[in-house]
Amino acid sequence: MTAENLGDRNTTTVRIRTDGDVDEESLAYFREKIGTALERPGLPSVSGEVRILRAGAHHVELPWSARADVRIGSGLVVVRAREASARELADRLHDRLRARSERLAHQSDTTRRTAAPPPWRGRPQQ
Repeated sequence: MTAENLGDRNTTTVRIRTDGDVDEESLAYFREKIGTALERPGLPSVSGEVRILRAGAHHVELPWSARADVRIGSGLVVVRAREASARELADRLHDRLRARSERLAHQSDTTRRTAAPPPWRGRPQQ
């Protein structure tokens, strides 16, 4: 099992842990894809862990699996994926992390708020 931190900035700390037979080339591809998904401008501080597992049994249909528990600002993003190859898993993980981090980043922007309460809720008359 290996574990290492991802990110050069002090606002991004994502630990990648592997279990099973994960080669260095696949691990480098995972680092690249996870980094591009989580290091976009405008995101608050990012921290968490991504666990990558390769099953040892040869009869397993989808031997690659991953789970990401990432805290973005005050929100939590949890992503799970299973695929047949390391590249497919990295691409799927990238897509899901990107989509959920975008949704979380824009969640506070899309909340519906009125400028002042309506008159029947106690707004002072002008």
